Amino acid sequence: MSLFAQSPSPLEIELEPFITGMNDPVGIYHCGDDRLFIIEQDLGHIEVYDAMGNDLGTFLDIGGLISNGSERGLLGLAFHPDYSNNGFFFVNYTDGSGDTQVARYTVSGNPNVADAGSAELIINVDQPAGNHNGGHIAFGPDGFLYVALGDGGGQGDPNNYAQNPQNLLGKILRLDIDNGLPYSIPASNPFVGDATVLDEIWSIGFRNPWKFSFDRLTGDLWIGDVGQNDWEEVDFQEASSVGGENYGWRCYEGTDPYNTSGCAGAAAYVDPVAQVSHGGPYNWCSITGGHVYRGSEFPNMYGKYFFTDYCAGDFLALTPNGGGFDQDEVLLGQGFGWVAFGENMAGDLYVANLNGTIYKLVDPCGDLDPQISGNDVSLFTSGGDNYYWYQDGNLIAGANGSSFSPTEAGAYFCVVELADGCAAPTPTVNWGIVSGILGCTNPNSDNYNPSATIDDGTCIGPNGEECVADLDDNGLVNAADLLIFLGAFGQICD
Repeated sequence: MSLFAQSPSPLEIELEPFITGMNDPVGIYHCGDDRLFIIEQDLGHIEVYDAMGNDLGTFLDIGGLISNGSERGLLGLAFHPDYSNNGFFFVNYTDGSGDTQVARYTVSGNPNVADAGSAELIINVDQPAGNHNGGHIAFGPDGFLYVALGDGGGQGDPNNYAQNPQNLLGKILRLDIDNGLPYSIPASNPFVGDATVLDEIWSIGFRNPWKFSFDRLTGDLWIGDVGQNDWEEVDFQEASSVGGENYGWRCYEGTDPYNTSGCAGAAAYVDPVAQVSHGGPYNWCSITGGHVYRGSEFPNMYGKYFFTDYCAGDFLALTPNGGGFDQDEVLLGQGFGWVAFGENMAGDLYVANLNGTIYKLVDPCGDLDPQISGNDVSLFTSGGDNYYWYQDGNLIAGANGSSFSPTEAGAYFCVVELADGCAAPTPTVNWGIVSGILGCTNPNSDNYNPSATIDDGTCIGPNGEECVADLDDNGLVNAADLLIFLGAFGQICD
């Protein structure tokens, strides 16, 4: 028999309430310790909570600076990579005129309270409408600040801002906030030296990239871009990218042409790695981009990118398959109001609903990770209350024990089930049946069997000795004998 790669186990998540009673929470963040910081869009508050979800108070109140309503308000928060030393953090909000402001603040002497008078404005962008403001900000693994901006609103991007390289709307920006005031342009930004494109721009062609995230392990960038009439999309940029990608809006919505007037050919644009229809079966309306799970508590969630929808509340996951991504349903029909994912320092994932509750994503079967082993006769697994063996994807009637002895070649696995209904499959084993006559196939042995086609390791030496290489005297010459030999190699014989 031989093993080949296991497909990821089916996964169904649950949402476990963690924090309740918030006002329009639209962002979940950590600063490098076990606290969580939650932004409240319309109040303009950042609330801070301990690892158990206990409220530690208001970290920052900028309610007097913001405009709210529609998609305005306090929209983003990012802690400096060296926050533990410099105390800097950044917020993205719409000011009294409705325009985007990104500002830097500093923590006070109390770690749970910011210095409200420490604001330093970093960048402002005129917003022509109250929607499609983007608002998410995050530091990349390169230490630069990334800023997401929508196309400025209006049906179908009427001013074509997203494809206009001389306008910051409909883009993701990349800023160096450590060198120069209020910021400088990273020398490695993709359009530096190109007078036709603004230097701040990292990537182009977004309608409203409401939430994006960097995979904390790989550095890959995941972007949830809200669609127009037909498609919600997930865009993806590998960590090795040098930037400059054009993700297509308004020329394309998902992979469908939308308004190709003045556009280049389709090859000039980067297709999404996933798109979900506004029609059946999901009926989505506004994607909420998420995170890749890198926690340790739930192994079946590891490496999957989770995302959802504001209207339908379907939770989906993308898993790398070697050339793209497999999309799986992990929790459907959770209803309206899902607006933001976030992670804590340990990599646990949380999701915010406008009903005022922060939920933790959990795998109710997280401790169930069955494995498989075998010998020349049988396959074995353990850890369950019920067992269901399969051959080539078909249930084997009556095969309900923790072991099974195949009599036919095929691909075998076992679904291990607990008493509470949690179930998961083992890896798959490719079992081969070898036919032939057992015996000694060495013609120099005393007991050579000219009819044997499969050597059973029983050959006897010319003077009746056991096989000289059978060092452990078990009738077989195998790896165990080699290890004995290597362990004695170099010793002087008596």
